[in-house]
This record gives sequence, C-alpha cells and structure tokens, in this order.
Amino acid sequence: MSTPLMRQYQQVKAKHPDTILLFRMGDFYETFEEDAKIAASVLGITLTKRGNGAAGEVPLAGFPYHALDAYLPKLLRAGHRVAICEQLEDPKLAKGIVKRDVIEVVTPGVAFSEKVLEQKQNNYLAALALQSPLATGEQSIGFAFIDVSTAEFGVAEFPLKNLQEQISILQPAELLVQKRDVETVQSLLKEKFRGLYTKVEDWVFNVDYAYELLVNHFKTQTLKGFGVEELRIGIVASGAVMNYLQETQKANLPHIKKIAPFDTSDYMVLDASTKRNLEITSSMTGQSDGTLFSVIDRTQTPMGGRLLKAWVNRPLKKLAPIQERLAAVRELFGNDGLRGTIREELGRVGDLERLVAKVATGRANPRELRQLERYLSLIPAITLHLSGVASPTLKE
Repeated sequence: MSTPLMRQYQQVKAKHPDTILLFRMGDFYETFEEDAKIAASVLGITLTKRGNGAAGEVPLAGFPYHALDAYLPKLLRAGHRVAICEQLEDPKLAKGIVKRDVIEVVTPGVAFSEKVLEQKQNNYLAALALQSPLATGEQSIGFAFIDVSTAEFGVAEFPLKNLQEQISILQPAELLVQKRDVETVQSLLKEKFRGLYTKVEDWVFNVDYAYELLVNHFKTQTLKGFGVEELRIGIVASGAVMNYLQETQKANLPHIKKIAPFDTSDYMVLDASTKRNLEITSSMTGQSDGTLFSVIDRTQTPMGGRLLKAWVNRPLKKLAPIQERLAAVRELFGNDGLRGTIREELGRVGDLERLVAKVATGRANPRELRQLERYLSLIPAITLHLSGVASPTLKE
C-alpha cells in the first residue's frame, strides 16, 4: 500500500496524466515515477528513489523551488506540458497531509514567463475544427489562435487544402486538435508543423458550447460586435482555445478583451521552404544572425520587434493597406526630428503588452508593477509627439 503522500500525488497526477507534474514539497519541486525519469533526462538532475511503504520505492527527481524559472523552459522546449502543484496551506498549521493542488498548467503554447518566451516573437496557441472527419480539401475548417502573453486572439475559416499555408504564416507553438481528427491533421501537416499536438476531447468541439464560453468570457450577449458571429466553425475552434485556457490557467484571463477575424486573403503566403531559402527570420543553419529580419530590425521595443517580424512573415498583398503602411514610413522618414524623438521615447518603454498580461493575471511581482507605472507614464508624451501626424497608421 502507498504512503498517504504518494496517494495524494497519484490523485493529482490522475487529473493531469499528460503532463510532467511538479509536486511542491517544502522548498523543492519533486517529480515521481515516469515523470522523474523524464525530468532527470531533460534537466540533467539526479534520479534517485523514495520509499513508498509496502508498494516499494519509486523514482524521484527534484530541484529547489527558486530554480523553477531555470528548469521550466527546458521542459517546455522539450515538448512537455508541465503542471505546477503547490502547497495550499502552511505545513506548520496542516493537520495531516498538506493540501496541494495544481494552480497552473504551462505548455509550449500557453506561457507568460520571459524565461520561456522569445522577446521579439509571438507565442501562439492554435486550434483546428474540422466540419467532418473526412479529409476533403474543399471542406471549410475553423482556425483560432491566441498569444496569451499579448492578448492577441484571432479566428478564421478557410478550405482544408490551405491548412499548411496558414500554419506556415503563424507558426504556432502548440496545436489543439479534436481527438477524432488527430491522425488526419498530422498526415496533412507532416513536417510543416513541428510544435506540440494536443488532443482535445470531442465534446469540446460543439458550436453551442463554444459560443457560450466566448460570450461568458467577453460578457456580451453576442459576438456580432467582434465581427465573428457568422464564423460558425471558427467559433468552434475559438471555443476549444478558450476551454483549454480555462483548464490550464485555473483563473480568469481579464486581459483578453476581444477576438478579431483574421482575413487570410490579406497576406501573401510564404511557405517554410521559401522562408528558409530567403533566410527571412532564420538562416539556412537555423540561426537568427544574418537574416532579413536581423538586418532591418531597428525596433526600440519588444512589441515593435514582434510586429515587424509578423510583417515580414506575412507580407501584405492588397494595395490599400500597403499604401497606408508606406505613407507612415514616408512621414517618419521625412521628419528626422520627430523620428529621433519617438525612437528615444520608445527606447525607454519595455514590454508593455506582456507586462499588462502578467499584471492582469496576478503574475507580476512588485518590481514589475513599478516598471508598468514607469512605462505608462511615458505614453502621454509619445502620444503628444504623434498628435500632429497625418498618417492614420501612426495615429493608431
């Protein structure tokens, strides 16, 4: 028979079977059984054993709780989902076994820590919803994506035959797929998607359930105000995203305030081989140095860097938005004084988007709260400097 502690561990693990469970014990996060073997291999930590009563010994591997930021990214980069189980009461006051539960599940597509995220790259979680399990190229599919660290939430519908192109545009870190459709999607994408596939129960992919999840989150009666009301299969995919976020984050996500239609026809599709051959954001050897992005990137903020990378990864192909963007460039290029002032002001602003997300979800520490105060105090001056520009893009 197992010890009370191991029974508690097994009960928690049973709720999160597809994760590496980091089980808080005093000043350490411990992993057990198969998780311990994986953690020891990925993290390079010692694999040992722990007594488990009459059940014998179980594999054990752990690390100090304050080293979480160092070890968590390694597990995520190795393609693992990680459940963080904390002590919910003071061990000194506990009667019997300390109460513990999972407070958050961190995955490759759902992360807030700057130790996990790349500063000038979005980290997308995406979901697919197929109308039927038959892989016919003309059937419409729903596609939703979100970067929880910046609150960007988009939805689209397009023919299944265009799936590879759209995956190439956004390059999500994690893809949610209905259990029924996993083999179909994997056979379609093959090497085009190298992120983590996460299987989601079939019942989640229901339009009524998805719609209710979304309107409840946004506190609206309908989705008409977001322009996505008619994207029914897209709403199903969006609901899968929201369901997954609620399961993994165990809390509200108040910074996610809108969802927007993503018009795939607005952009030129550059497939993976084209991007690689042109060395747009990654060189032929997989490096960032010497790429188009590294040469032209003179952005002053992480937000600007992410925006520029998105622009070069998905070039515009409609004339009107191209002209608007060129007009903004022309106005700044022709005004050295304004350009210099704006660059100087922006250079003092950190990653406001991701900092706001951390504050909204209760993850910010006192130092980050002071940073937010300082960054926000700079915004009025930047707005004032741009008040006289003609370009609508700059005014936004």
